[in-house]
Formats: sequence, structure tokens, C-alpha cells
Amino acid sequence: MANYYSDHPELEFHLHHPLMKRIVELKEKGYEDAKTYEDAPVDYEDAIENYKRILEITGDVAANIIEPNSEDVDLEGPHLENQRMIYASKTYENLDATRKAGLWGVSMPRRYGGLNLPNTTFSMLSEVISAADAGFQNIWSLQSCIDTLYEFGSEEQRQKYIPRICQGETMSMDLTEPDAGSDLQRVMLKATYDEKEDCWRLNGVKRFITNGDSDIHLVLARSEEGTKDGRGLSMFIYDKRQGGVNVRHIEHKLGIHGSPTCELTYKNAKAELCGSTRLGLIKYVMALMNGARLGIAAQSVGVEQEAYNEGLAYAKERQQFGQAIIEFPAVYDMLSRMKAKLDAGRSLLYQTARYVDIYKALEDIQRDRKLEPEERNELKKYTRLADAFTPLAKGMNSEYATQNAYDAISIHGGSGFIMEYKSQRLYRDARIFSIYEGTTQLQVVAAIRYITNGTYLGVIREMLEAQVSDELRPLQQRVAKLVDLYEQSVNAVKEQGNQEVQDFLARRLYDMTAEIIMSLLILDDATRAPELFQKSANVYVRLAEEDVIGKSAYIKNFVEQDLTNFRASETAEAEA
Repeated sequence: MANYYSDHPELEFHLHHPLMKRIVELKEKGYEDAKTYEDAPVDYEDAIENYKRILEITGDVAANIIEPNSEDVDLEGPHLENQRMIYASKTYENLDATRKAGLWGVSMPRRYGGLNLPNTTFSMLSEVISAADAGFQNIWSLQSCIDTLYEFGSEEQRQKYIPRICQGETMSMDLTEPDAGSDLQRVMLKATYDEKEDCWRLNGVKRFITNGDSDIHLVLARSEEGTKDGRGLSMFIYDKRQGGVNVRHIEHKLGIHGSPTCELTYKNAKAELCGSTRLGLIKYVMALMNGARLGIAAQSVGVEQEAYNEGLAYAKERQQFGQAIIEFPAVYDMLSRMKAKLDAGRSLLYQTARYVDIYKALEDIQRDRKLEPEERNELKKYTRLADAFTPLAKGMNSEYATQNAYDAISIHGGSGFIMEYKSQRLYRDARIFSIYEGTTQLQVVAAIRYITNGTYLGVIREMLEAQVSDELRPLQQRVAKLVDLYEQSVNAVKEQGNQEVQDFLARRLYDMTAEIIMSLLILDDATRAPELFQKSANVYVRLAEEDVIGKSAYIKNFVEQDLTNFRASETAEAEA
């Protein structure tokens, strides 16, 4: 029987990364829960075995329930009845299966009914479910919104809402509006305090809300009258049981049909303040979005894997000119690149998740006691690394998912364009990944300061000092040459002293940064598990060389005057 976890040993490899020992130690807080909870681990080995069991259960549910339901869900989609969103019928089967398997509230502490899993394991669960159906992964993974409530809500709110999520109730984050997409400072949904009822009231419209008719919403709203920027925004908790929010419209989308995208109307809806006023965008949404972006990275890797699986299976069985098409260089070149991007992107995802795990666990410990000086330094280090790596993991994997899905269609030829084949659905689903929760262009904006201030270069130089196997040392030396080109490119852009030039070239610097980091990560993976990653290491370093060398030449020869040429061509086209 298929299992979307155990069928891919690369996942278990990442579960045994050296940093996992520190993550488990921090997450389990000295294994204190073992004294109270029967299912709590007693040591590191026990914790890892527990994670494996949960992943195997998820892999079984994904392969044998969610994936077989995926085509029906895609065809039916959600619909609107009496201003309520109704999921596709098979989506209810998926929800029931994941609830019975205990796959809700997975990141929450056991005292609230959660599984206390680290983010790395949660990301693996997300990847596995996404491979089965990326649309359902959206619904399921939005349970991670509860992390924000746990971090910033009161203990009363934790006890009120977290157990409900652990039992399988759904969540959404209601941020965007018709006039506030990426620019959330323009959010105008109004929050007013009702002194008579001792509660907040929300009025306005939210648009493009994923899983918008969920049970519990985190809502960004303007609480400070007369303000027009982020300083007037606060975060609120809306409970569907209270009423006051209706679904006005469900979007008809290109892909992820099982994931309802709703337009909501708030009419005097009762809500609770989460945390403090004025910090909604400045602090809480930033935390919420970082978690969501890592979730999209995991979603992307799941689709990368499934697209590769589809392309590989078809290439093995499809005969042309007397042989399987997998024997054709044009086809095995595509497949090797798909696998290399998958392996390198997955490595970047889980390295980022591990950084997030360490700083989040230390922040949680800090709620109970003062951190030791070494712990404070560790918190600072891994917060910085997580902030720097998250836009790389989200941006690059979302792009790779689209590329792999595109190539899967190419391998299928004309059949890939036929709706009966899964490749077309993977391609339609993947296209949103580089758009929602911050476009790739916005990931570049988030990353550029770490490029120009030398953060990434410092990380890369440190990674270059890692020992690799003798077979991989020549590849490491080639990457070192790319690092020199990269440093020259960064300096060339900075020396121009022109913000517009930097903005124009930022995407190229971003791609170079990510490709070099992923090259070094895959070399480390291949050193520890050559049977899994050595082929991908060879392919990916060549792929990175092809791109980094080309982009460095572009940057080297770019001058400020070139901007005029691009503007002129755009103006001419517009006038025509």
C-alpha cells in the first residue's frame, strides 16, 4: 500500500539532521511532559520514533484517502449556500480522516490537547498532504494560525480556542481587502469597542480569504480612528459561533479548487482583541506571515515531488521510436533537473524550519523563565537566520513547484494538456504558490537587506568550510568560485549607489544567493547520504553554475543608463 511518507526516504533523512537533537531538547523542555502524558517522549530517540509514527499515519491518509479524493474535489469545488461556504463533498471525508488520525493542533502543547510537534515535523506533514492535494493542504495547514494566538493571546484565550483546533476545528487569517493586498497598511475594516457589551465590533469587507468561512478567524482591523497606516491596526479573534460574518462570494480560481477563497462581509461582528492594540500589523501579522510562508514552501515541495513522480512514471512507460522516452537525453535532462530542484529545495525548506524551531522554542521557554546568556545569543542567532532564510525557502520553492509541474506536462507531451492526466492539475495548483502570502517579488524585497548587509555572504562562507566527501570536493571548489562571482556582483550593485538599479537587479542577486546556498546544502546532504543525493548534487551545482555565471555577467555589464532602455521599450509598447 502506498505511503506518501515512507515511500520517500529523503524525508526521514531530514528528520535525523544534527540540529534535531537541540530542537527536541528545547521543544520537550527536559521531557517534563513524560511525567504527565502517556504519549510524551522520554528521550530523543523516543521523540524521533514518535514523529515517524505520526508521519507514517499521515502518509497513509494522504496516499489512500486524500489523493484518491483529489480529482473529485478539483471538479466539484466549494459552493455558496445561504451566505455560507460548503466544501466539496470529498473534502469532508478528508477532514474526517485527518481528525480521526489526530492530525490537528499538532504544534500545540499537550496541555491544550496538542501533539507538541516541532515546525520541522509539521512542515513534513504539510509536504506529504500537499503532494496528495495542495488545495486540502491549505485548509489543513491553516491550523498553524493558532501559533499566533498561542504566542500573543491571553491564557484565557488559549484555553478557550486551542483545544477546539486540536479537535479539528478550522482557521483562517483575514488580512486582505479590496484595496489592501500586499500593502496591508491600507486595511480599513473597522474595529470599534462596544462598552455596553464589553467587546469589539468589526465592520467591513475582507477579500481573497483562504478558507474564509472557517470556525475561528484571526482578523486584521483598524482599531484607531483617524489613522491610515500600520500603527492603527490591531489583531482580533472572531468566533464563527458568534455570527456577524457572511460569505458574499467564492472566487472561481485557476487551481487549488478544493481550497475556498472567500469574500467576507463583517456586520457588527463580535470579536476579541488578540494581544495589544496597534501591534496587529507591526508584530502579529509579521509572525503570522512568516509561518504562512514556510507553509507555502512545504506546500510547494509537496507539489514538486508529485510532479516529479508523475513525469518519471510516464517517461518510464511511454514508448516512442521503439524505446521508453526516459532514454531520450531531452527527457532525462528534464527529469534530472526536476529531481535536483526538488532535493535542493527540500533541503532549504527543512534547514529554514530547523532555524525557526530553535528560536521559537527558546521564545516559548522565555515565557516561563529568564534565558541564560548562551540561550539569549542562540535566540538572536537563529531568529536572524530564520528571518533571512524564510523568504528564500518560500520564493525559490514556489518557483520550483511551477517549473517542475510545467516540465511534467512537457514530458507527457499532448497527454499533459488533457484534463484526465494529473499533471495539468498540479500545474494549475502550483501557479498560486509564488503569488499568495507574498509574491516572489516581495520575497526579494524581504531578502535584499540580508544580501546587501553581508548576512548571506557570511553564512555562505561558513558553509563553505564544511567537510564534504572526496568525491564531492571538486563540486565544492566550483561553488567557491561562484561565491567569488556573487560577492563581486553584490559589491558592483552597491557601488553604483542607485536605489533603482538595486531594485532592478535585486531578483538576480536573490536567485544567486539561494542557488549558492542550496548548492552547499545539497553537497552536505550528499556527503551524509550519497545514495540519496549524490546525483542531485552533481546536477544542481551545474544548474547553479549555469545561472550564477550568467547573472554575474549581466550585473557586471549593467549601468544606470540601461534603465532608460527598459523604460523606453515599455513606454513604446504602451503607446503602441
